[in-house]
Amino acid sequence: MAKGILSRLFSCASPHYIAGSGSGGGGNSNSNRDASTSPQHSLSSSLMDENIAFGESIITKWDSDSSDYAMLTSLFSDGHGDAARFLRAVADLRRAMLFYFSPDCPDPSSIRVQSLIRAQSLMQSAMRSLEKEFHRILTANRHRLDSVSLSSSSSSSDDDEIGLFSSNAIADLRSIAESMMANGYGMECVRIYKVLRKSILEEDLFLLGFDIRLPYSNFHKIDWPVLDIRIKSWLAAARISFPAHFAAERLLCSQVFDSSDSDDLDLTESCFADVANAAALQFLSFPESIAKTKPSPEKLFRILELHQALSDLFPQIESTFSYESTASVKVKALETLQALAEAARNSLAEFEVAVQKESSRILIPGGGVHPLTRNAMNFLASLADHVPALIHVYAGVPFRPPEPLPEISAPCPSTIVPAAVSDRIAWLLLVVLCKLDHKAEFYKEVALSYLFLANNVQYVVNEVKRSGLKIILGARWAEMHEDTARRYSERYVRLGPLGWGKAAAAFEEAAAAQEGRLVEDERMREDVKTEVEEMILPAYQGLYESLTAARGGGMVEPAAASVRFSPKGSRDRIEQVFVEPLGSESSGSVNWSFSTSS
Repeated sequence: MAKGILSRLFSCASPHYIAGSGSGGGGNSNSNRDASTSPQHSLSSSLMDENIAFGESIITKWDSDSSDYAMLTSLFSDGHGDAARFLRAVADLRRAMLFYFSPDCPDPSSIRVQSLIRAQSLMQSAMRSLEKEFHRILTANRHRLDSVSLSSSSSSSDDDEIGLFSSNAIADLRSIAESMMANGYGMECVRIYKVLRKSILEEDLFLLGFDIRLPYSNFHKIDWPVLDIRIKSWLAAARISFPAHFAAERLLCSQVFDSSDSDDLDLTESCFADVANAAALQFLSFPESIAKTKPSPEKLFRILELHQALSDLFPQIESTFSYESTASVKVKALETLQALAEAARNSLAEFEVAVQKESSRILIPGGGVHPLTRNAMNFLASLADHVPALIHVYAGVPFRPPEPLPEISAPCPSTIVPAAVSDRIAWLLLVVLCKLDHKAEFYKEVALSYLFLANNVQYVVNEVKRSGLKIILGARWAEMHEDTARRYSERYVRLGPLGWGKAAAAFEEAAAAQEGRLVEDERMREDVKTEVEEMILPAYQGLYESLTAARGGGMVEPAAASVRFSPKGSRDRIEQVFVEPLGSESSGSVNWSFSTSS
């Protein structure tokens, strides 16, 4: 190649040099200028011609339209030697085209046009090959160009291999993109990238259990259990998609198209926006649509989970979608958070309404714990597990109850839980307790109504003490209401079956009546039993001894109904009637649903 260039140089330079040496005057001046410039231009032309010829040998080899070899082999295969030569040939071809297009080119117009047509044809062929390779690499690595391979810090050999493979693929994509954009084929490159990566992102979300193509306008027609399953899927997908898939898409766009040039930065932003914007907006439309469904207590916890998850993810969303062209995603996230907060507040208000409207008049046998009490406390105890979300939901929304909270119902001041949350929950508990007071009035026997209140208030206290409600309300709240339950149980003992205090003469009848009544809390049951023993046994033992003495120290006849048992037997009988109720719920059970039916 060097010999050819030199021979052309000297063959072109000799005539001018000879003619110049034999002339004089002004003619000598022009001839000398031609002699000094023409050889240089001939050298440039020769170099450009050889660039075109070299490019033609490389480019035609990889033209799949004319080469069987190119149809069976990948240009960017192992070793990358062919790819480097191909890209270098394209760069040289571009320089040749710029040279022949330049007004400084000394060649005649016909030669310049002919060279440009030849070079342009080769360039088109080269761009087709690069376009094909760009598509192939993106397709072949559709599941390797993700967050795991782009940002994984794992030290395992498998991840290292994946990371190396992905790094090579990204380097190839970047090289192809730079070449195509430098030669005016950037639109084709970007179009392929956007179409493929958009479909890959949608597929990734689908594999996570979320189909962005599903319509959300009919959510109000779907049964809640079905929506509940979809919400679980969305929550699982959201915790992966935003920190992984969407963030990885932005990173990949940057690594393929960003070369620190302002135009490239705009291209990176444009590619990411076109690939990710629609998917992200549709993804965020799901929780927003859930928030627009009819509020109800059973939906509250999922809505709070959605709100908490989106709140946790918002910094990631804000960082990933920080471009001006992707600002709509941040706005959508904020609007969705606001909609979820309003839906949560409305659902909690529905809980209060449901308690107040609970109108069943069914009497719980034995004065036991009412289903309303169990369901309401399960609901409120579960609500206490969502305090962080509640704090966000009620931020800037002060609580103004219909009437001031009584001192016994007011929560203790806390630096952990703001009053906007603690006062609301204390008010809901007051609503539940007031409803229980009303239900106690349905019992015709006053003593049984007190037993009902003792059981139910103690159940409320127990649920508060073993859940997060204790932190919200404070220990003083639980202590004061436990004292209330104790006072109710004491009144029951005084007014109990036949009046336990008057039952020494009718012990068995009183014991038989107690067998149908329940003292559900173990500690309260022991306290009531002890109090009954203190009231009954001394009087009963005195009666027993009097009758024994009247019969001359002999055993009391079993027929004496008032003293059927010995003092030890009477104690055992009391033990028999104060036992744990059968079928009582374990303390660890949690009912996530709320129902007002009884």
